[in-house]
Amino acid sequence: MLSRLMSGSSRSLEREYSCTVRLLDDSEYTCTIQRDAKGQYLFDLLCHHLNLLEKDYFGIRFVDPDKQRHWLEFTKSVVKQLRSQPPFTMCFRVKFYPTDPAALKEEITRYLVFLQIKRDLYHGRLLCKTSDAALLAAYILQAEIGDYDPGKHPEGYSSKFQFFPKHSEKLERRIAEIHRTELSGQTPATSELNFLRKAQTLETYGVDPHPCKDVSGNAAFLAFTPFGFVVLQGNKRVHFIKWNEVTKLKFEGKTFYLYVSQKEEKKIILTYFAPTPEACKHLWKCGIENQAFYKLEKSSQVRTVSSSNLFFKGSRFRYSGRVAKEVMESSAQIKREPPEIHRAGMVPSRSCPSITHGPRLSSVPRTRRRAVHISIMEGLESLRDSAHSTPVRSSSHGDTFLPHVRSSRADSNERVAVIADEAYSPADSMLPTPVAEHSLELMLLSRQINGATCSIEEEKESEASTPTAAEVEALGGELRALCQGHGRPEEEQVNKFVLSVLRLLLVTMGLLFVLLLLLIILTESDLDIAFFRDIRQTPEFEQFHYQYFCPLRRWFACKIRSVVSLLIDT
Repeated sequence: MLSRLMSGSSRSLEREYSCTVRLLDDSEYTCTIQRDAKGQYLFDLLCHHLNLLEKDYFGIRFVDPDKQRHWLEFTKSVVKQLRSQPPFTMCFRVKFYPTDPAALKEEITRYLVFLQIKRDLYHGRLLCKTSDAALLAAYILQAEIGDYDPGKHPEGYSSKFQFFPKHSEKLERRIAEIHRTELSGQTPATSELNFLRKAQTLETYGVDPHPCKDVSGNAAFLAFTPFGFVVLQGNKRVHFIKWNEVTKLKFEGKTFYLYVSQKEEKKIILTYFAPTPEACKHLWKCGIENQAFYKLEKSSQVRTVSSSNLFFKGSRFRYSGRVAKEVMESSAQIKREPPEIHRAGMVPSRSCPSITHGPRLSSVPRTRRRAVHISIMEGLESLRDSAHSTPVRSSSHGDTFLPHVRSSRADSNERVAVIADEAYSPADSMLPTPVAEHSLELMLLSRQINGATCSIEEEKESEASTPTAAEVEALGGELRALCQGHGRPEEEQVNKFVLSVLRLLLVTMGLLFVLLLLLIILTESDLDIAFFRDIRQTPEFEQFHYQYFCPLRRWFACKIRSVVSLLIDT
């Protein structure tokens, strides 16, 4: 008896797994889940811990053993999705950026979104000009250290904190000046709200870039925003497609297809190549979820989407959750007392990565900074509003398919990408911010010159999604080989059409064969089954049997006897 109890308790322990979730302020939440626990259970535990009600904007991210990022699906088992050895480690992040962060009902929600955008700024996913960068950093200072105090904040105090991948002394002085003269008296909540309002106007607000290649082999970053689908190349937005113009998202292997229907019945298919089939599937699923969240009016309109339009071939996926309009309506019903917010200060042990306490990264000499005053400003001026890792803002969000303006190349001896005083762009020092293909090697060189580390420790998923130089080169060679013959896409389309027709014929023949087999069983067998008996007793079946089936059977029997006798005679 005792041995049974011990074996039972050991089995129950084996079904429990330890999970650690990194929060937006870099603290960690650890819990234990059962083997069959769904993602929704873990997410609800986390939101209860954070006292968060407006939770539909957030999600849990993890990296599989193949270094591919994923969003945890709430309707499936946590253990089966992770496919790794416990203990499990995941990250709590903003999944759907609010269209208007200032419209969020609770301060705790705005604070968490503030932490996410602060991370985006530090990790080079939020592109902005120097003037905007200085204002955003000043808001962070005001929110986290309060009013300027000459006794506590000596000359050069802003250089002790790291807001961006790298920046200049001039930018540091401007940050301190704004914090000292313009923001005095603002509470943390007010500063965070002003920060969100400013970040929302940037064109790369909320962009989560997925590295890809276009059909010409050029590096590109695909992203989904609250307003639509964007394609970024060389810090420029080359395509912006509103959600109501996106008719279909599809993938096959490493190839991602976007079907667009614009005015005057103009239909376009955009094709891109992901590094791996898993990355392509992740891109497709992110697109399906973003389109459903931002485009649909009700969650009841959500439908299961297939990656292929042919019967059982391809992957099937369904977004589970409420849509943006429903979330806003639900938030308006919240009437509780505002929960207490424990803000992380700027001390070294609690600082958020986006504002690390430490020495400023050194900048290159001013003579070389001029080399960067190239098309960064042009690219950023054409961008301004989005939602996941590289904000973009267009006041109307209606400009579609902006022309692809390539950045002018500097002389080979002046190609080092450096941050200019006039235009700040974290993209010059950080992947996964969109960068031109020819600047990948220059970025690595620039990081070494400027004293910046080649990989900043953010979270496991961002490192996993960023291709290494070797992977980029290998991918480029593979895609160049695919794109050498420009006439091949037509042949591939014809082959796919032929295969589709053949599959349709095979399925049709299979169905006819099954129906014929069922008919023979009904008419010729003596099986006394209730289902068969009920069908045989119907007047329609009896009429079919005697008027059509019996004459047809006699005709076939006669023909078969004639053929057999002919063969015997010969």
